[in-house]
Amino acid sequence: MIIFVSSRFICTFLMRYIRPSVMLLVFAIGAFAFTAGAIFLQGQAGLVSLVCVSACMSLMFPTIYGISLKGLKIEEAKLGSAFLIMSIVGGAVLTKLQGSMITDYGVRTSFWLPAGCFIIIALYGLRCILAHDKDVSTR
Repeated sequence: MIIFVSSRFICTFLMRYIRPSVMLLVFAIGAFAFTAGAIFLQGQAGLVSLVCVSACMSLMFPTIYGISLKGLKIEEAKLGSAFLIMSIVGGAVLTKLQGSMITDYGVRTSFWLPAGCFIIIALYGLRCILAHDKDVSTR
C-alpha cells in the first residue's frame, strides 16, 4: 500500500509535465511487463515484479476516469461517470475468474488475465494519444 500511495503522489506530480494519456500508456505497458515478470521470474524477483504492478495501477483508474469525462457536457458526464463507477464491478468479476483459473490452471497461468487487461488499457492510452494528436493537428 505504501508503494501504491507513493506512486500515486509521484504520478500526480509528473502529470504537470507529461500528458495523462502518455503516462497511462507507459504505466499500462509497465504493468504488463511486471505481470509477465510475476509469471516468468522465480522467487524474490517474481514477488518484486508483482508488487511493482501495484505502483503502475495507482495511476490507472483516476487517469482513465479523467480522460473519459474530459470535454463532456454535464448531463453526459453524469451518465459517463455512473458507467465508469459501475465498471469497478468488472474488477470483481475478473478477480473471481482469476481465482477459478488458479484452481484449474495454476497461479502463474492465472496472471495472464490481468496481463490481458493491461494490454487493453495500453491500447486505450494509445488511442487517446492518437486522438489528441489528431485534434491538435487539425486546429
